[in-house]
Amino acid sequence: MKQVQRLVLRMSKSRFPVLILGETGTGKGVVAQAIHNMGGKGRFVVVDCSALVGPLMESELFGHRKGSYTGAHVDKLGLLDEAHGGTAFFDEIGELPLELQMKLLRVLHEKEFRAIGALATRSANFRVIAATNQDIEKAVEEKRFRQDLYYRLNVMKLRMPALRERKEDIPALVSHFLQRHGHEHQVPDEVMALLCEWDWPGNVRELENTIQKMVAMNSGPYLSTADLPSMLINRRREQISIEMEEAAKLNASEMDAGIIPLDEIEKRAIIKALQYTKGDRTLASNALGIGRTTLYRKLKKYGM
Repeated sequence: MKQVQRLVLRMSKSRFPVLILGETGTGKGVVAQAIHNMGGKGRFVVVDCSALVGPLMESELFGHRKGSYTGAHVDKLGLLDEAHGGTAFFDEIGELPLELQMKLLRVLHEKEFRAIGALATRSANFRVIAATNQDIEKAVEEKRFRQDLYYRLNVMKLRMPALRERKEDIPALVSHFLQRHGHEHQVPDEVMALLCEWDWPGNVRELENTIQKMVAMNSGPYLSTADLPSMLINRRREQISIEMEEAAKLNASEMDAGIIPLDEIEKRAIIKALQYTKGDRTLASNALGIGRTTLYRKLKKYGM
């Protein structure tokens, strides 16, 4: 992410178009806002391309004059008018219909546009930042996205890495989200370890949502594994079961050398379970197939 930060700083110093690529939830909108904020000019206007469908999509983008069509009772400024002098952020540009792609290309080329029903043109003085979670080059090959518009947007390109590709950032992100959603909460090491093991298909957005839910369900001060989403707990249980089976096979080979007392076998199983769960007794008792109270009783029995 340090490389991303360096690129954001460099991109903020120019007015060239920027194309941001990345999966859903990786923070493309946050980066676009940061590029604009560092540039410090005009408004930051979000154009949700996935919402520009139906008969009113041109009106949303370019605006219209009163009486230009049924229902146009007053003049309306479009999103491009609002972005004048600032930045127009075309979120999910890959979803933009082909007919609007052509009209947007004309605006970017001629630096002007005409509202629906208007005779005069208006200046299109804004910076363009576009983002998509699609394979935009594949979309160009399949004729779903105009090649000339792609070249116009792809002057400066930034790829946002998925969270599974930068798991070392998870502790810092968790700390940030705790400051935002729950100052009084802390994350023990065993919980942080489980958070770092998950691949986070929903990326940073999913991580923030998870921390927010955990804080809402926990009175504090420490978040526990019981607060984690079931998918994380189930995956960890599966991993523990596999590891315990492998450990059991090793123990079996040791037992071939002689008889080991049942108490010793039980003690070893408890130690291994606690090692695999990084000391989490709830997960350890689940892995061993016993209740948590039973586990506490056996820990006391063996002086552990």
